Amino acid sequence: MKKRFTLSIFTENIVGILNQVTIIFTRRRINIQSIVVSESEVRGIHRYTIVITEEEDVVKKVILQLEKQVDVIKAIFHEDKDVIYQEIALFKLPTDVLANSGEAEKIVRNHLARIIAVEQDFIVIEKTGHKYETQKLFNELKPYGVLEFVRSGRIAITKPMKTLGSILEELETNLKKEQK
Repeated sequence: MKKRFTLSIFTENIVGILNQVTIIFTRRRINIQSIVVSESEVRGIHRYTIVITEEEDVVKKVILQLEKQVDVIKAIFHEDKDVIYQEIALFKLPTDVLANSGEAEKIVRNHLARIIAVEQDFIVIEKTGHKYETQKLFNELKPYGVLEFVRSGRIAITKPMKTLGSILEELETNLKKEQK
C-alpha cells in the first residue's frame, strides 16, 4: 500500500549532486511531490528533504540506491508521524483588496497569516503551515484576485533524537571497523 514518506538525504555540497539524486527517482518512475535543499547543522553538508508517495519496500530500495552514490553521506526515510513539518506560502494580492474589503482582511487574520510587503499596486501575505492550511487560505482569497501564489516544499525535522552529528560519528566508527 502506498503511503507518504519524507526522505532526508545528506550530501556534500557538490555541483551536480541534485541531478544524481533525482535521476534515481526518475529511473524508478517515482514522482517527487516536494524537494527542498538547504544547508544542515554540519558545515559543508546539505540536506535534501524529499516527499514521495510510494510503497515502503520501494522506498527502502531507493534509500539503498541513494546511499551507493559516492557523494551521499546518509539517506533516511520517515512516515509523517515521525516528522514535524511545515511549508510556507506567499500570496500576492492587489493592494486595494485589503484596503477596501474588510472581509479579505478578516480571512487573512483568521488564518494567522501576516503581511510581509505593501507596495503601491500589491501586497504580499505569508502563511506558514501544512499544505492543506495554505491551500485553504488560497481558496478563500482566490475570489479577491490572487495575482501570484507560491508554496515551498516541505521542510521537516525528525522526532527521534538522532542528530546528524551522531549519524556521522556512527558512520566513522563503522568505517574504522571495516578498515581493520
